[in-house]
Amino acid sequence: MVEKVYVTYNQVHKLCQASADQILSEFKPNLMIAIGGGGYVPARILRSFLKRPSAPNIPIQAIGLSLYEQLPSSNPSDPIEAPGTKVTRTQWLDFSSLEMSSLIGKNILIVDEVDDTRTTLEYAVRELEKDVETAAKEAGSKESTRFSIFVLHNKDKTKKGHLPQDMMDDRRYLAARTVSDVWICYPWEATDIDEHDKLAASQATY
Repeated sequence: MVEKVYVTYNQVHKLCQASADQILSEFKPNLMIAIGGGGYVPARILRSFLKRPSAPNIPIQAIGLSLYEQLPSSNPSDPIEAPGTKVTRTQWLDFSSLEMSSLIGKNILIVDEVDDTRTTLEYAVRELEKDVETAAKEAGSKESTRFSIFVLHNKDKTKKGHLPQDMMDDRRYLAARTVSDVWICYPWEATDIDEHDKLAASQATY
């Protein structure tokens, strides 16, 4: 049976708060890209901690990527999901809603809830880098765009996906917490939040 670990909104809030200073000092983001649906809530919470007096809020854009698939379960009310083999793009960037016309020359923070197989993160970085390259060629620009990554949890396991070596060498990857290879249940996935919090209270803090 897959071991499930329950994480509360309070814990997510504190993980974002604890990571904010490092993100500000090292990544200096001026745009966040949340990977849906797990990256939405952490990105919004994080934005409050990244806000500085007299500075505007950091814009948040969203991309939708699907990798997980539901597996057969003996309990229909408690479905089990596992990483699939192919990333499906369900939503991409809408530059018409941004003051910035492109990604060129920006410090961009990609936010997701968990780094499991790393396949989704690899896909996101690769495709966004392609967008930057295309936009830079069209604009005749040589400005540098820096991508960084923040996740709430990194699973300590062999990864199928790979991130750019320069990103890892420059330490532009931050996980608030590294955990064992367990199934993490986040509060935004819950249909009964009281039961979810009760289960979380009986477990170790993640």
